[in-house]
Amino acid sequence: MGGILSRSNHNSNVGDLIEGSQSASCKRQRTSDSFWEHSPRLIPSLPDEISIQILARLPRIHHLNAKLVSPSWKAAIMSPELYRCRKKLGTTEVWLYLLTKTEGDKFLWYAFDPISVRWQKLPPMPAIAVNDEPRSGLSGIRAWNMAGSSIRIADAIRGWLGRRNALDQVPFCGCAIGAVDGCLYALGGFFRAAAMRSVWRYDPIVNAWNEVSPMSTARAYCKTGVLNGKLYVVGGVTRDRGGLTPLQSAEVFNPHTGIWSEIPSMPFSKAQMLPTAFLADLLKPIATGMTSYRGKLYVPQSLYCWPFFVDVGGEVYDPETNAWIDMPLGMGDGWPARQAGTKLSVTVEGELYALDPSSTLDSARIKVYDHQDDTWKVIEGDIPINDNSESPYLLAGFLGKLHVITKDANHNIMVMQADRQNHSTPSPSTSANSSQKNLHEVPEPVLGSEANMWRVVALRSGGTAELVSCQILDV
Repeated sequence: MGGILSRSNHNSNVGDLIEGSQSASCKRQRTSDSFWEHSPRLIPSLPDEISIQILARLPRIHHLNAKLVSPSWKAAIMSPELYRCRKKLGTTEVWLYLLTKTEGDKFLWYAFDPISVRWQKLPPMPAIAVNDEPRSGLSGIRAWNMAGSSIRIADAIRGWLGRRNALDQVPFCGCAIGAVDGCLYALGGFFRAAAMRSVWRYDPIVNAWNEVSPMSTARAYCKTGVLNGKLYVVGGVTRDRGGLTPLQSAEVFNPHTGIWSEIPSMPFSKAQMLPTAFLADLLKPIATGMTSYRGKLYVPQSLYCWPFFVDVGGEVYDPETNAWIDMPLGMGDGWPARQAGTKLSVTVEGELYALDPSSTLDSARIKVYDHQDDTWKVIEGDIPINDNSESPYLLAGFLGKLHVITKDANHNIMVMQADRQNHSTPSPSTSANSSQKNLHEVPEPVLGSEANMWRVVALRSGGTAELVSCQILDV
């Protein structure tokens, strides 16, 4: 009996302690909440200037959680001041941004952090549409269903020839993607059979899309490039009473002023050399790519009459002279092309790379351009490309490395990194032609090429999604 009484008394004391502890915890919680609501400083007892420098050192992958600490922390994380401080301290981070298209023409953006090896899902691209009646302001757009662009000329031409009302049914078909000054841009495209001038920007600081000044010319399937901190747009197509018309015009966007300025149109000089009027009317000139290289913009071009594409070299824009000149002959003739004549390339550490998918059915090779010899040279080491879609690969350059984004046989999105230290001297080319998913790093090269230069740094479940575009932001 005594033992039972003693145990009962002990339980009573424990209950009092627990109740007291809970009461104290609640008081501390109320005190903490009250403190954060009324505290004028980001971090107690520290000047906000010091607190900002502390937050500027916080990795971006933790910013979503940091915003939940307090309203003042959220405001600080989303302030331009913090990101100016990151640049000053050298703590900015380079992330890969990947745009995919799923079934039903749904477009999804993902951001990949190579440091934490994790993905984050971006807010959906804004739902917009064109008003039937024009209005003053940016581009007269309102809420609708924005489907982005697969940004492939092949899709556009199939739509033009195979479906009479294709451009009416697919809003924003053919918008272009670019990146400048730490933001992503979606430009132009088709809606209701009309080309658009609208431009939308994703700002990672506030993690949101907003509309900015429209382009001077409505266009779809244009090409974008960045030079000297400005976003250039060239070519594409528009639609008038006579149908679809290729554009030679070009313009440039200054992200600091928000102003578009026109630059001289591409001459398409090779298109002017066709021997007959019939061919000139049949073969339409079009820009098939654009890249920034050695302080100039290089635009490969083709003449097309579906399903035929004829490479005609390209042209080069020099911002110093504000003029176009012909592309070097070897560069234009040897620039590798993928589906529908589209030519992808990327500049990494001053070197211009392109991927040649024509090696075999299940592999490809990287070419690098030698500007002194005016030739493309093959880098040793095949890349496995599961070429069962119309966008089997993308190219990216970040952290000083060349990357190829593709899908493996299991439909996983695979990010491969090149290690140039392991490859032999380039040989001459034969020329001419939840938001977070499981992701792991493969520490050793796994592709089995003789040069052993490629390694998979990321895998992500891709399903039936198609690769659309990839961009790099340093924020």
